[in-house]
Amino acid sequence: LVGPTGGGKTSCCRTLQQACTRLADASSPASPYQKVHVHCLNPKAITQNQLYGSFDEVTREWADGVAAEEIRNAVRDASSPDHHWIMFDGPVDALWIESMNTVLDD
Repeated sequence: LVGPTGGGKTSCCRTLQQACTRLADASSPASPYQKVHVHCLNPKAITQNQLYGSFDEVTREWADGVAAEEIRNAVRDASSPDHHWIMFDGPVDALWIESMNTVLDD
């Protein structure tokens, strides 16, 4: 969701999360409505390397960023029908959104 500060984006997201969770049918894992878990982070509160990860040229090691950890946590339990949303809650910045487009393209 993209919009102005105070425009109700977070409220809309929480309302949709609550509605999907309440409509979830525990006896039907194939139901389009399942319990929703939201993983929220502010991409402007950390550096690009902390957000996406970085490669150390000296040690030749990759260090995962917060986004990779959140995604890994969201898909950890594949047997659960629960849905996981990763919400980047903060001001849209051309630098981090362009990096996000690159990550999603790969």
